[in-house]
Amino acid sequence: MEEIDRINAGDRTPVVFVHGLWLLPSSWDRWAAVFAEAGYAPLTPGWPDDPGTVAEAHAHPEVFAGKSVGQVADHFADLIGRLARRPVVVGHSFGGLITQMLAGRGLSAASVAIDPAPFRGVLPLPVSSLRAARPVLGNPANFHRAVPLTYDQFRYSFANAVGEDEAKELYETFAVPAPGEPLFQAAVANINPWTEVKVDTLAAGRGPLLILSGEKDHTVPWAIAHASYKKQARNEHAVTEITEMAGRGHALTIDSGWREVAGTALAFVRRFTS
Repeated sequence: MEEIDRINAGDRTPVVFVHGLWLLPSSWDRWAAVFAEAGYAPLTPGWPDDPGTVAEAHAHPEVFAGKSVGQVADHFADLIGRLARRPVVVGHSFGGLITQMLAGRGLSAASVAIDPAPFRGVLPLPVSSLRAARPVLGNPANFHRAVPLTYDQFRYSFANAVGEDEAKELYETFAVPAPGEPLFQAAVANINPWTEVKVDTLAAGRGPLLILSGEKDHTVPWAIAHASYKKQARNEHAVTEITEMAGRGHALTIDSGWREVAGTALAFVRRFTS
């Protein structure tokens, strides 16, 4: 709330960053610095009950359990409602899904969804995505648990597009447990008529949207990102674009190529905000 009060006291456009599973808000620190230097007011809130550090996350993994997609979306909607100006929203993975949900509620001035998790109506289900989700979906009891990734699982799901040394560094620096519930929700979104994993893609107040897709992403490959884009592109009221980031995997927001991805997002945002 102190950060929000400071932002409201100024005249810069806020940018709200939304992290995905297995990461913390600190994964956006370098992005926040880039956007601040460009004249924006970055805000990096966590999901409900997020610990402050990776060390705390590993010491108390239980705090991640029991977080649903709807709960997280409402949490960010409440924070955005406290801002004096509509923000830009930038999200990665399940944060990219949340970003699109918020845009569909008319809460963002512009949105960037990076390798976004699928929503109801997005049908492709590539084998690599199933393999990436297996650590959670392989055990139904994980619905109520916080689930960590082993290094090998992280290497496949996040860090397949970087070298071994960098992959190990990313794992040690950023990886934390994650709630299992959102993955189960996404897995059945297309057969559950009451799912929370849905986006109002046709909303008149959605605002401009850019979807960024990592070329080598195993978790959210092009087939999923492009299917999300095709649903969003039916919106007649706002610009919808998609860009593929060459050579990047799911860790594209945190790996050594992060600055190019951040620059692509920033260039889009600058076209529609001041």
